Amino acid sequence: MPRVIAVIGEGHERELEAAAGSTILDIARTADLPLEGTCGGQMACATCHVVVDAAWAKRLPRPSPEESEMIALAVRPQPRSRLGCQVRLADELDGLRFEVVGE
Repeated sequence: MPRVIAVIGEGHERELEAAAGSTILDIARTADLPLEGTCGGQMACATCHVVVDAAWAKRLPRPSPEESEMIALAVRPQPRSRLGCQVRLADELDGLRFEVVGE
């Protein structure tokens, strides 16, 4: 079962476990993290915007063109920005660290 580390606000961290195949958005909802996901994970709103830690960014598959378009609409997009609804966890992503981007 992969673990993730969510950074919320000024350095507040939460370590969470999740089932392989779940998304960052799924984990956020279960753990009551401040990650909105207004569209329900349909990649239509960018409110589940997270920034993946530099050490992990290259381990993830590249964002699809559709995800990249939505990220461009997000609040304060960055080069390592991803949509939480599009990042699926697997055992090899154990320890993935990401920042929850506040509105």
